Amino acid sequence: MINRTNTLLHNLTEQLHFMDLETDNVVHKSEKALEICIESIGKLKRLISKYNFRSQQEEILFFKEVKPQFTSKRIYYNTVYKIETKKPYGGLRIVKKYYNNELTKLKRFFDNNLDFYKYYRTGSTYLDYKYFLRGTFDIKQSLDSFYFEADLDFCTSHDFKVAKILANDLIQVYLEDQLFNLDRKENRTQSEVLPKSAVYWTGTKVSLIELLYALNAAGVLNHGQLELNATVDLFEKMFNVDLGQYHRSFLELRERKNARTKFLDFLKEVLTKKMDDADETL
Repeated sequence: MINRTNTLLHNLTEQLHFMDLETDNVVHKSEKALEICIESIGKLKRLISKYNFRSQQEEILFFKEVKPQFTSKRIYYNTVYKIETKKPYGGLRIVKKYYNNELTKLKRFFDNNLDFYKYYRTGSTYLDYKYFLRGTFDIKQSLDSFYFEADLDFCTSHDFKVAKILANDLIQVYLEDQLFNLDRKENRTQSEVLPKSAVYWTGTKVSLIELLYALNAAGVLNHGQLELNATVDLFEKMFNVDLGQYHRSFLELRERKNARTKFLDFLKEVLTKKMDDADETL
């Protein structure tokens, strides 16, 4: 069973990585990711419906460690979708206040579930037989209302809460990234801003990041003395684009299983074709 669930999780992660790199629009990205997550969880549910756990420990392992990895991704993308579609229009101050309010909601969930956070984060196991076995709920544990309406063959009293904890970690990182980007915009003084360019980058952001890292690695700007962050600032102003947390995007590029230099390979391909077409006209 573990091998099959690991394969499902690997495929889900690969699809989400690919989608994340190829799409810049957060709302569209979240919509597509939700579809991928829902399909993957459906496959997981069908797998478990035909499987008889060999022991209570195997069942606990599944509902405590395996299933939450799938569900947490669905919660994360659904939450990001709701955050971004409800985000108010306004200046930096208004948007920063909105994101900080969302961080406060995460803190509220933490405060309301402090005992379980401590249990889970410390790797405790003495209540696993109540938390992660089907049909063993304790009404005194202040269960979430949704549990009584859920498919009890595919959930326990606390597997969703584990998924929520994992998702909230990701949501916190997302919100802090957005606040970082807003601070970055706010800290740019007028003297640093070049006149607004009439040229716009219309490719994906990750493609430009790939190009900038290549230029930086080749040392072709200022004899290699131009720092990467200065290069990013220059191209952002030149092409009217905000590259956000470009360091994280570079890490994702490195994690690609195939075609780590996809955009550079594409540039080579189209330039070679243009040269070949030009040769044919001679």
